[in-house]
Formats: sequence, C-alpha cells, structure tokens
Amino acid sequence: MTTTRASAALAEPVERVGRGWTVALSLANGAIWVGWFGPLQILLASQAGDFAPGSGMSKETMLAWVTGAGAVVSLLANPFFGALSDRTTARRGRRTPWIVAGAAGGALSLLLLAGAGGLWTMTLGWCLVQLTLNAAFAAVTAAVPDRVPRLQRGSVGGWLGAAQILGVVGGTGLATAAGGVGAGYTACAVFTVVGVLPYVLRYEDLRLAPEDRSPWSWRGFLASFWLSPRRHPDLAWAWLTRFLINLSNSLVLLYLLYYLRDRLHYSDPDRGVLVLTAVNSLTLMATVVAGGVWSDRVGRRKPFVVWSGVLMAVATAALSGWQTWPGAVVASAVLGIGFGVFTSVDFALMTDVLPKALDRGKDLGVINVANALPQVAAPVLAAPIVTYLGGYRVLYLVAAVIGLAGAVLVGRIRGVA
Repeated sequence: MTTTRASAALAEPVERVGRGWTVALSLANGAIWVGWFGPLQILLASQAGDFAPGSGMSKETMLAWVTGAGAVVSLLANPFFGALSDRTTARRGRRTPWIVAGAAGGALSLLLLAGAGGLWTMTLGWCLVQLTLNAAFAAVTAAVPDRVPRLQRGSVGGWLGAAQILGVVGGTGLATAAGGVGAGYTACAVFTVVGVLPYVLRYEDLRLAPEDRSPWSWRGFLASFWLSPRRHPDLAWAWLTRFLINLSNSLVLLYLLYYLRDRLHYSDPDRGVLVLTAVNSLTLMATVVAGGVWSDRVGRRKPFVVWSGVLMAVATAALSGWQTWPGAVVASAVLGIGFGVFTSVDFALMTDVLPKALDRGKDLGVINVANALPQVAAPVLAAPIVTYLGGYRVLYLVAAVIGLAGAVLVGRIRGVA
C-alpha cells in the first residue's frame, strides 16, 4: 500500500478528481485569501491612516512600506515552503501538514496584527501573516498537479480562482462588517482556520516514501530554486507573463481606498471599495469557471490568456481616462471578466510547463513569486507616480501598458497551445 501511494505521489495523475475534493480544496484556498485580503483591502489601510499622523510619513507611504515588507517575505516563503512540502514524508502526506500549520500560524499572526500599536508591530504582524499563509498556499497549489489530470486543470483552476475571489470579497466584507479593526482581524483569523478543515479532515493526501526523496544538502536545496530560462524557456515566459499582468492588477488595487477618497471624493470610500470589489467579483465569477472549462474542452491555453490580458489592459486604461464613480464601476466589471478567464487558464498553463513531478511544490512556489513580487514592485512604482509624477491618471495608464505587455508575451510560449 505504501509503495503504491508513494509512486502515485510522483506520477502524472490520470484519474479525474471528484466534485467534493474540488470544493474542499477551493474552500481552503478561499480561506487563505480571506486572511490576506481582509487586511490588504481595508484593515492595513485603516491602521496606516491611524498611525501616520506624527510619524513623518503619509498614510500612502506607510502602507507602501508595510505591504512591501510583507511582499518580500511572501516572495521568499512561497517557494521555500513549496520545496519543504515536496520533501515531506509525514504520514498525513506531503501537503496537508503545511496547510494545517500555515492556516493556524496565519490566524495567530492576524490576531497579533489586531493588537498592533504602531508601524513596527504592524509590519511584524503583516510579515508573519505572509510567512505562514504562504506555507498553506504553497501546499494547496501543489495539490492540483499532484492529483488533477492535465485536461481537468482548467476547470479545477477555475473553481480555485472563484474561491480566491470569494475570499477577497469575504475578507473585505468581514473587515468592513466586523465593526472595527480588531474585530475585523479576529473574524478573518477564525474563517482562515475553519475554512481549511473540510479538506484536511476529509481527504487523504498522497504520501511520499523516504526512499523517493532526493538526498539532502543545503547547497543542492538552495541551487534548486534557480530554474534556468535557457533550459526551461516556456516556464520563463509564462512566469514573466504572470508577473506583468499581476503587477498591473496590483497597481490598480494598492491605492483603491485612497483613489476613491482623495481623487473621486466618494462619500464613503470604505463602502466604495466593498462595492467595487463585489462588482469585480460578480463578473469574475461569471467567467472564471467557464473560461477554465472552455479551455479544457478545446485543449488550448494561450488564446484565452492573451485576450483576457488585453481586456484587462483596456479596463485599466479606462480608470485613467474616465475618473468618475460610474467609470470605476464599469472598469471593475470589465476587469473582472478579463481576470476571471486569466486566473483559471493561466493556472492551468503554469501546471502544464512544470519541469519535474518531484519538485512540483517548489516550482509552483517559484512561479507564485510572480504573484508576490508585484506586491513589492507596485508600491515602489505607485508611490512616486501618485505623489510626484502625475497622480492616479498616470498610475493607471502605466498599469495598462504593463498589463498589455504581459498579454503580448504569452505568444513566446512554444510548448503549450
């Protein structure tokens, strides 16, 4: 029995996963995103507004420092914990122990953030949230190529994407409805733990036998994180595409609360963020699963990624040229349509270009750097643009150009249709 399951842990999956497995994994994924986006959309911005007076920083700069520091941690944590899960030979499997530990650690870190009294404790708390939740996220992501056959990954990626967006909405909603910063963090912490339980309690993970694990050395472990673009050009182009489109999206989201308050002078910017997030999520939900299923059926990935990226760039440019509340609503809706298709199909494309089964978690972690690195780059680009180089009009135009470049570069991938 052990030999069979160990072999299965490294084999290319051929048996389709059931609906219950997909729903449980999607719920775990959504719970992790609740833990990330409740703080990111509302709570961190509110704390920055409270702590900035007297600090010598604007609220925008303080928020940029905190989110940037957290993104650096995320940048390192995702591939690191993915690599550790690849090597894990626990009785509960390669991925489940990290999902449990990451979710529990994330909840405790959110509670630490709830009691933050200034910039340094706020930064520490957010970095710990990024560290722990990335451990869980790396394991959840790696479960897909472990268990899902190639021609089902678009649809499964769609459900994971839908859960991700529901997590963004749920985190924003919990942060808004809880009635305060501390209560918002507590609500997100509880949901993060509860949401992973159905998957970890109900579904058995694939176990890796110790003899199937590669010999350990620090030098080999660290060297494994370098994936040569020369040896793996499709992986390199896919990574760059994801990075650019996510950077464009991060530039849109980073100062959304301040954009509504300071540029559009919207009367209730907290509620405005929730409304725009809900609009975006509704249109995204309409396309994320359908796009993945359609991609599976036609057996192609690149056209879906290209046209979704182009559509997102158009919507982002609209935020630059149509700076009104109706313009923001329309742009949010169109962004949702494009990002829905991109989320599911790009995820399937990424799993199709992975080099080795033994390193799925680590390689997906390296790929997921393309999600985290934009969080580092976005504040560096956005803060000076908003403050000195033309404000929000220029910011969203730059974001549109970056996203369009990502869409065009998908064509350089050769091994995936």
